[in-house]
Amino acid sequence: MLHSSDRKYLASIFSVHTFAKKTLLQHQGQLCKKLFFVEEGSLRAFSVNEEGKEATIMFAVDDWWITDMYCFSKQLPAMVSLEALEDTKVVALNFEAFENLLARLPKFERFFRILFQNAYAREQLRALDSISLSTEERYRRFLIKYPQIVEKVTQKQIASYLGVTPEFLSSVKKK
Repeated sequence: MLHSSDRKYLASIFSVHTFAKKTLLQHQGQLCKKLFFVEEGSLRAFSVNEEGKEATIMFAVDDWWITDMYCFSKQLPAMVSLEALEDTKVVALNFEAFENLLARLPKFERFFRILFQNAYAREQLRALDSISLSTEERYRRFLIKYPQIVEKVTQKQIASYLGVTPEFLSSVKKK
């Protein structure tokens, strides 16, 4: 349970923003300053290579946190852009406020440590799946693990996340 002074402090460091569909909240190459909590809506993190090809790195839906964690923690230019996939409401926390929060309220340090450990484990499993499973198996797992995401994203975005072309994913879906 938080004391009223702690609740006031939290209210002062978080900011609420709404973004229209297709709005970029964070641009690849710009300093990664914020951590976002999706209150309503959905986001995707993606990278664009020198040839202009997009690769979807992750999605975030209601009650999920998202940022370019490496660049946020090191205060570097972001390696990914964050895009609203629909009208989206987020709560944002900038890096300095995040660091102060962890120092002031240690229970949040534990909360975020567990959150980041889970994210790391999820990404490790994704990497293992990508080298050991067929596209069909990865697609099936994606559907089972993330049904709430499937409803909100395009086939092109799912294909990009799985590392295949939309045409190849279409042929996998037909099987």
